[in-house]
Amino acid sequence: MLRNTQHHFKGGKEMEETKEKDVSKTGESIDMIAEMEAFEKSGVVSQEKLDAYWKENRNLVLVLLAIWAGASYGIQLLGNALNSIVIGGFPLAYYMGAQGSLIIFMVLIYVYAKKMGELDKKYNVQEEEE
Repeated sequence: MLRNTQHHFKGGKEMEETKEKDVSKTGESIDMIAEMEAFEKSGVVSQEKLDAYWKENRNLVLVLLAIWAGASYGIQLLGNALNSIVIGGFPLAYYMGAQGSLIIFMVLIYVYAKKMGELDKKYNVQEEEE
């Protein structure tokens, strides 16, 4: 892989222009800059869409992180109050520490994967299925 890097100054900021050529097994040379320019012109994903995508992604992660923190630390802080409730012969705080938090974490993983799949499709950035 050949890499030629040139620096340009634009609006007081240094912009890096990179020209890469990839030689495939068939010996064909692919101009990566031309390919990127064609991709940008196609309008598949604009910068505004990417910004909105990452904003929604960040918000989802923050909500799930808050739920995780509540399940991890909130249950322990309320342990004395929860011990008055008994499930299967065990106090609720013990049950939540032993099994309940694990169930909550598994649900969080499922929700994250499901929501991210929907978000990827919404912004047309999903992975290609083979």
